[in-house]
Amino acid sequence: SLPAAGGITVSVVAFFFTIKFLFELAARIVSFLQHEDRERRGERTIYDYVRGNYLDPRSCNISWDWKDPYEVGHSMAFRVHLFYKNGQPFPAHRPVGLQVHICHVELAIDIPVTQEVLQEPSSNVVKVAFTVRRAGRYKITVKLGGLNVAYSPYYKVFQPGMVVPSKTKIVCHFSTLVLTCGQQHTLQIAPRDEYDNPTSNSVSLIDEHNYSLSIHELGPQEEESSDVVFEKSVVSNRQTCEVFFRLTLHSRGCFHACISYQSQPISNGDFDIIVLSENEKNIVERNVSTSGVSIYFEAYLYDAPSYTNTQWQLPPVHLSSSQRRPSTAIEDEDEDSPSDSQTPEKVKKPKKVYCYVSPKQFSVKEFYLKIIPWRLFTFRVCPGTKFSYLGPDPVHKLLTLVVDDGIQPPVELSCKERNILAATFIRSLHKNIGGSETFQDKVNFFQRELRQVHMKRPHSKVTLKVSRHCLLESSFKATRNFSVSDWSKNFEVVFQDEEALDWGGPRREWFELICKALFDTTNQLFTRFSDNNQALVHPNPGRPTYLRLKVYEFAGRLVGKCLYESSLGGAYKQLVRARFTRSFLAQIIGLRMHYKYFETDDPEFYKSKVCFILNND
Repeated sequence: SLPAAGGITVSVVAFFFTIKFLFELAARIVSFLQHEDRERRGERTIYDYVRGNYLDPRSCNISWDWKDPYEVGHSMAFRVHLFYKNGQPFPAHRPVGLQVHICHVELAIDIPVTQEVLQEPSSNVVKVAFTVRRAGRYKITVKLGGLNVAYSPYYKVFQPGMVVPSKTKIVCHFSTLVLTCGQQHTLQIAPRDEYDNPTSNSVSLIDEHNYSLSIHELGPQEEESSDVVFEKSVVSNRQTCEVFFRLTLHSRGCFHACISYQSQPISNGDFDIIVLSENEKNIVERNVSTSGVSIYFEAYLYDAPSYTNTQWQLPPVHLSSSQRRPSTAIEDEDEDSPSDSQTPEKVKKPKKVYCYVSPKQFSVKEFYLKIIPWRLFTFRVCPGTKFSYLGPDPVHKLLTLVVDDGIQPPVELSCKERNILAATFIRSLHKNIGGSETFQDKVNFFQRELRQVHMKRPHSKVTLKVSRHCLLESSFKATRNFSVSDWSKNFEVVFQDEEALDWGGPRREWFELICKALFDTTNQLFTRFSDNNQALVHPNPGRPTYLRLKVYEFAGRLVGKCLYESSLGGAYKQLVRARFTRSFLAQIIGLRMHYKYFETDDPEFYKSKVCFILNND
């Protein structure tokens, strides 16, 4: 019985080994058939499998033409070496279906690649070339017939390049800083490489040697200007790629500063500085925090061109506190001049005026008989209004300020409290735009303020039933009686004769269609200066009579709705599918018209007519 039992055991073991061999054979045959090109399957036989005469992804290997880590911006390459299962080189010129995908892990950016078959002795090498510009970790996937080659996917890290001054910026940049004498102020600098990657790869390991600061006083002549007393220190965090520039000035006045990296100015490193005493700072803070009251300063108005031809000197000047005078909204806005576009008659001697600074505007007025106000100039409190700081005037020996918004003629004023006036304007500007003059910071501040304004209003759903066949009319009728609270609610759009739940799709489609119905020039509500489809649009002065003015009001409410929805972020974000002319946008925000707007609104007209007049008249 024992020999019989032993024979059964051997038979069972042999049976299991046979089954395992057959399963492995079937799996390999299937794998062989999957990796062969369909057009060449008839040329292959099971005998090719037995000999290992087929392309096997696991038998291939990859070699890299660089050593980790490597900097961005260079042309990179790696080589895929193709082999048969039996280890013999596989000719790469034959179609093999090599697939290469390179993607930035964090940013999900796909990198284009090129493939080239190298004419080497065995001709089994495919060179894959690519270029990365964003630093970080990349995933490189190489496949043959849907299966990974060798140990694919691979992960490679590319480092940022060296610091480039033209790409390096000051975070939360201001064109003018208001500082206090003797108090330290910190500027945050974001070092960037050529491709705008955060980087800490500096020429010197000590950032105190990399970054320098030059400051000179505004106003006096170069031969009379003295050295500005200031202290600076540079502290860096190489892990977060941040540099902190600490600055302290010990003298009052107006200065111009420039931050450089390795003697090259950084992107936004030029700015002005107004340094106040502790008492002057308190006056400015009180001026900015006072609401409903316009702050005024006594000044003298000069002809605009005179400051370019007069040589002035800057003696020591002791500034006094500003004066405050209540002013009603009517007095401040409308009653003092029949037209804002009028300019005062040029005078040879300075004219006594009063400069009013409010959170929204900077206006220059004179008073007839000391009681009748007459507005001479008005400037908006916005980044477009620039100040130039000059020395004392030749008559009253008061510090001079030139105000220019690029649209109106420059206004030259001499004022005993010039620095306080300018600092009040600058602080009001910073308060209006959220503490930074960079575009993204202003967008974030605007959206944050918009959410704050509508915070108490409900964001519940309101049903909007419209028809596709008459979308503009039905939408206008559906929202005709909407209040501000209704426009702040979440629209649930329902198209007539269509059964669909609005989970965001119909609402987004409605926004897209209604924007096209309003702003497409074929509907004649808006028009453009040229026939170019990419040209900017503005309201059509020759619109058909059946398009009422109320439609423009509806268009404005729709734009406001999109801005509010975008401020909420996420799925609520809506884009206005229209590109308005700069002159139209200027009218919306209260700027005067200027021929410079033709440069973007109607480039052909600007190049052919406006430039000819400017160059020849």
